[in-house]
Amino acid sequence: MSLKEYNKKRDFTKTKEPPGKEKSKEDNSLIFVVQKHAASRLHFDFRLEWEGSLLSWAVPKGPSFNPKDKRLAVEVEPHPYDYKDFEGTIPKGEYGGGTVMLWDEGTWEIQKGENFSDGLKKGSIKIILYGERLKGKWAMVRMKPKGDEEEKNWLLIKERDEYAQDVVGISDFNTSVRSNKNMDEISKGDDMETYEVQLATLRKKIPQGDNWIYELKYDGYRIMAYINKGEVKLESRNHKDYTEKFPDIVKELKKWDIMAVIDGEMVINKNGKSDFQALQQYIKTKKGTKPIFMAFDLIFHDGKDIRKYPLKDRKKELKILLENFRGNTIHFSNDIQGNAKELLKTVCGQNMEGLICKRADKAYYSGRNTDWIKIKCENHEDLLIIGYTQTESRIRAFSSLLLGLNKNDEIIYSGRVGTGFTGETAKEIMKKMKPLERKTPPVSDVPASRPNEEVTWLTPKLIAKVSFAEWTEDGLLRQASFKGLKENNSKVNESDEGFNLENKNAKKSKIKSKNEFVKLTSPEKEIFIDYTKSDVFNYYEKMNKKILPYIEKRLVSLFRCPGGISDTCFYQKHPTDNLAGIFSKDITESDGEKDSYMYVEDEIGLLQAVQYGTIEFHTWGSTINNLEKPDMIVFDLDPDEGMELSQVRDGVRDLKSILDELELESFLKTSGGKGYHIVVPLIPKASWEEIRDFSKNIAKVMEEKWPDKYTSNMRKEKRKGKIFIDWVRNGRGATNVCPYSIRAREPGTVSWPITWKELDKISPNEITIVKALKSRRKDPWIDFFEIEQSIK
Repeated sequence: MSLKEYNKKRDFTKTKEPPGKEKSKEDNSLIFVVQKHAASRLHFDFRLEWEGSLLSWAVPKGPSFNPKDKRLAVEVEPHPYDYKDFEGTIPKGEYGGGTVMLWDEGTWEIQKGENFSDGLKKGSIKIILYGERLKGKWAMVRMKPKGDEEEKNWLLIKERDEYAQDVVGISDFNTSVRSNKNMDEISKGDDMETYEVQLATLRKKIPQGDNWIYELKYDGYRIMAYINKGEVKLESRNHKDYTEKFPDIVKELKKWDIMAVIDGEMVINKNGKSDFQALQQYIKTKKGTKPIFMAFDLIFHDGKDIRKYPLKDRKKELKILLENFRGNTIHFSNDIQGNAKELLKTVCGQNMEGLICKRADKAYYSGRNTDWIKIKCENHEDLLIIGYTQTESRIRAFSSLLLGLNKNDEIIYSGRVGTGFTGETAKEIMKKMKPLERKTPPVSDVPASRPNEEVTWLTPKLIAKVSFAEWTEDGLLRQASFKGLKENNSKVNESDEGFNLENKNAKKSKIKSKNEFVKLTSPEKEIFIDYTKSDVFNYYEKMNKKILPYIEKRLVSLFRCPGGISDTCFYQKHPTDNLAGIFSKDITESDGEKDSYMYVEDEIGLLQAVQYGTIEFHTWGSTINNLEKPDMIVFDLDPDEGMELSQVRDGVRDLKSILDELELESFLKTSGGKGYHIVVPLIPKASWEEIRDFSKNIAKVMEEKWPDKYTSNMRKEKRKGKIFIDWVRNGRGATNVCPYSIRAREPGTVSWPITWKELDKISPNEITIVKALKSRRKDPWIDFFEIEQSIK
């Protein structure tokens, strides 16, 4: 549809409205928006996406939830697809001058049996809205013109359904669905928000394809530059004010008479590569090589939040902006062209940090996700300094630093670093270490001292940035080099990028054979028709390294069948005296009373539980060290009896599509029964209540979007012919069967992690004990605990 009339009415050098162009998105869903518009007269603009643009009607009184109300809707010129994101103030004197609020948004579809194109011609449209506020069935009817009137007057009518009300209802909603601001706050839109940065996820394999762009990885300080027409503020990724630390950068940015927020990295370039220690020295002394600001993203420009624009468009706009304000201290971070693997080889061959790989077609999302991938040329880790050594032959203040890794509030010795210091750097570090000296080591696994070496222990407060070749089998750094001290308010890594502590702890395990430390009784007892107790024990012994990361230090409920699954089985979540090897923790219940719960720490506890007749392991979605902050969400797709497997698989894809839209990476496993489980790993940040509400809302979205296919109601009578999206198991105290757990049902099925590509190949109850033990494939969930994402 032509946007000529729309473009003709607007001066885009004055208004922040998007210029007219048809949509270029990939998915097939149709969107709608309702914008509250305080022009010469307050009204609502109702817009439906159709054929690449937005069909638009001005509704003077706004929509009504009451089917008795027939609201006048005056057809106006089609608007561009990008107008769906517009919220702000159109300058006075311009067409439509006034404040615009995004009052509602969502998707829509044609009612069953209707043809939208024919309806437009005939003047009768029947649609279903899936918005935040407008939901259900709606009708639009064109009125017959009077005399020479154009056929532009329609009636917008709410049809009777479960969303209809006896009142108008729109006065209950006075804020934006996007920004949560009211009209007055939107009209004062010159104040810029403070933004959370987008973070890259560490991977070893470089992504390839036309949708990826590649940038150099810098070794400096991540900085968000806020520019507001002569006022400048520089913030670190943790919102620490760095404005005074980089006066030359601030001086340059103050010349820019614009409003913008630029994301980038502050670096000092030495010999063609960034030098972190030189940057730290400059911040302290303001001497030496001056830093430059490598700008790589633009997220706000001239009153517009452009985070939803694709990266390629944001970078294009940033490049034009920097060309208009040429200077020596602000540089554009160019994409590097070429074959991905060859690029990485070249970059690493020049002793660079590595590459940042970004999806060119994606929006800017705060937090860590896989739209941005970082590939390091060498391993890097942030480690606690737990001590230092001195020898008679030393030429610096100390010989080496002793380092520790924080794992679940336990510090584990991780090796030493003795290179990468200058004499001046060592003196500065020693000044910081002196007040932290102590007599006892802060680790239990105390390393042996070397000949003619004196060790001084420290209270672990300082954090060292180190590079290294690899982790040894003993969990120690090899060929480590000091890169600098991390700022005091930074959080030390908890083995999220480096050595796998589960493997390190497993090495210390006492288990050498299935009967040496856990005595198995009644090994020939029949548990399943084809499997004995010995077979179940053997399975968990061989799978312990795969299953333990999902069980250890989580409150666990055991599903025990001491006499086999054909005999009495029961759940047990509270410990008893006879369960040796299983630990107890006192938990405050919702009623304020305390009770004891169980958890497992290692293979011994796992196998002792099996010895006591445990078949299934069900765990909380949080660890005992952070009990009130879940680190995963689980959705169980539970189909009604007799449903086709193809419908269940469609349900999995539909749920994944919603999670994908929210930029949440998810993992898939079979239930071992009728359905599949989708699991979303999280940073333990949100509360149980927030997680429960979020998962419930996801299920509600599916129910509202596909009401004939899914239900969020757990009552059996509500599931007829539908799939229950079980969100209830995401509440405090609820448990989920963990990955790799056997299920207590014939023929001995397993809840088995699979890839998304395997969805159409593996049925929910296909993997059995024997098939699992024969599997030699790579773990599809190997990155599960590396994902850093949040619902907040």
